[in-house]
Amino acid sequence: MKIAVLESKINKTLFLVIAILSLGTIGYMVLSNYSFIDALYMTVITVTTVGFGELRPFSPEEKVFTIFLILTSITIFGYAVSAFSEYLVSGRLFEHFKHRKVEKKIASLKGHTIVCGYGRNGKQAILKLKNYNKDFVVVEKSKERIEILDAAGVLNISGDATLDETLLRAGIEKASYLITALPSDANNLFVVLTVSQLNKECKVISRASNESSYSKLKIAGASNVIMPDKLGGDHMASLVTTPDVIEFVDRLTIEGETTANLEEIAVDDLPEKYINKTLLDLDLRKKTGCTVIGFIDPNKEYIINPEADCVLTKGSHLIVLGRPNQIIKLRELF
Repeated sequence: MKIAVLESKINKTLFLVIAILSLGTIGYMVLSNYSFIDALYMTVITVTTVGFGELRPFSPEEKVFTIFLILTSITIFGYAVSAFSEYLVSGRLFEHFKHRKVEKKIASLKGHTIVCGYGRNGKQAILKLKNYNKDFVVVEKSKERIEILDAAGVLNISGDATLDETLLRAGIEKASYLITALPSDANNLFVVLTVSQLNKECKVISRASNESSYSKLKIAGASNVIMPDKLGGDHMASLVTTPDVIEFVDRLTIEGETTANLEEIAVDDLPEKYINKTLLDLDLRKKTGCTVIGFIDPNKEYIINPEADCVLTKGSHLIVLGRPNQIIKLRELF
């Protein structure tokens, strides 16, 4: 809010400066029959009080107008110097330019991800997005956390994620995903509702702390609702009931360029010759050593361990398992 006030103050100053220059130019053109260039010249030397002489002796009317112009311009330029000094001394000049730079970067993004909240879950989210070189913007209202994000070179917006204006500044209208990891379920619900109004095509992944919030978030429009505490408890219990299975799964990773074991492939990204062909025709096992362990059809139906005659239709995805070197080879081919 403070920055917005200062911005409006600077805009007001610029408006007043332009207004006094315009008024002076028009006044000299009317009173003295000067050309536009001559009138602008007389206005500039008058408002800046440089001491140059007039183009020709003034009439009483022109002198009165010049006195008015000088007194008015002194007031306006005094206000301008005061506003700029306040902006500079307060330390917000850098913030202003940083804000403008961030706005330009966000305006160039399309299909990016917005992460609301830079807490424990938010940090994990942006780490994975970084590993996959995904474009993202973090929305955070804590000044201390904003400083950390700035130091790390992470694109961020300072503000309340529950407000429309903040999400608009983060580029919600062109975003493909939004992750809301705020500590309050109520605030996460507000974010989900806001996104459903601003961009119905944006997929929302929300954090939830309470069981009662799960259904509310889904009804509000969240595509996925994650309960970290529940997942943690389930995971610990699984270490008792099926320890070897969990240990094996824990060894699988989708992070990094050289350590991944799992990869998702969009069928639309495959060469055209494989579209509407089968997994047998694709023959990933022979080409890369990787194995297709999952298939997601265009209707988001999941098939585990699909058959070899499964058709690669447009809009579907493949989940592939392999050793890190095999995944690297897969990425090189596709």
